[in-house]
Amino acid sequence: MGERERRLAVVSGGGTGIGAAVARGLVGDGFDVLVVGRRGDVLDSAARRICAESGRDGAVTAVVADLTDPGQVGAVVDAVGERAVDAVVNNAGGYLGGSTDSLAGVADWWRANLDANVLTAVLLTEALLPALRRPGGRVVLLSSIAAQRGGAGPYSAAKAALHGWAYDLAAQLGPDQITVNVVSPGYVAETEFFGDRMTPEGHAKRVAATLVGRAGVPDDIAAAVSYLVGPSAGYVTGQVLGVNGGSVLGR
Repeated sequence: MGERERRLAVVSGGGTGIGAAVARGLVGDGFDVLVVGRRGDVLDSAARRICAESGRDGAVTAVVADLTDPGQVGAVVDAVGERAVDAVVNNAGGYLGGSTDSLAGVADWWRANLDANVLTAVLLTEALLPALRRPGGRVVLLSSIAAQRGGAGPYSAAKAALHGWAYDLAAQLGPDQITVNVVSPGYVAETEFFGDRMTPEGHAKRVAATLVGRAGVPDDIAAAVSYLVGPSAGYVTGQVLGVNGGSVLGR
């Protein structure tokens, strides 16, 4: 199958954790994948590993870009070239700590979380809108259970902002038969999200909050993304899919 015949996905934050699992899953589904992030060494390592595991040399390409900077997003557009983009998976982001000692500190803290979790998705998606396949393109935003139950200040608010934007974007792109959906993970182990902040007690508390008695893993989230970008989900748009083991019930 030639390059132009294979489906192309762009995955931000694709070097580790959920993003790398999503990239691996999409390669397994037959996509070529551009993994985007700020750390070139991490992205290159993930790309080599996924290609080796899949036996598909060149299936994953690393693109280094800070997606909070409009001037760097063009690197992704350049990497896409003349190909149509079948799926954009906005996974970049995370919880950023900050200072509350002054209003200036609070402002910086909130802006950092909004930039990392909202602006990255907005700039990447807007830049790739002209290249999205019509009909049939897919946009997926990675949110968080924190958007639904709070508990993480500006991070909760930033992830909740993605929900409202997804509804607008779904209405905008629906006439082109492009779907837009949100995946909202609960507690997922085996990622960099908590850094050294996770304790055994914290892990046990989060597992106990589920109905299934286990933590999520990145492949759980990747499976949800694979469904939403696949052919079976063409009638699913403007939805928030919770993947949280029942920690927050659907509503």
